Amino acid sequence: MLLPPKVTDRAFARLAEIGASDQGQVLRVAVEGGGCSGFQYEIALDQPKEDDLVLEGQGERVVVDAVSLPFLENATIDFTEELIGARFVIDNPNATSSCGCGTSFSI
Repeated sequence: MLLPPKVTDRAFARLAEIGASDQGQVLRVAVEGGGCSGFQYEIALDQPKEDDLVLEGQGERVVVDAVSLPFLENATIDFTEELIGARFVIDNPNATSSCGCGTSFSI
């Protein structure tokens, strides 16, 4: 059984700040081939789909599609504010290496 990713309170709070659910949107976290390390994260506001895993908190939803789910097993989806900007980030224990951009990784 796969351990689903976790979403931090900060990530849910940011979605509430931007009013995602008020607009009928969810935060989609997906994994696609490509990027500098083999795979890359795709993080965007989207509409939920039927086969999505839905993670809910603070009235907001984060979704992961069935294909991406194994790559995100036991990962943590967070929101961070740094000098370079504010963004959603993923701490993925499955990634054996990642790239400086923070959106690309390998397994």
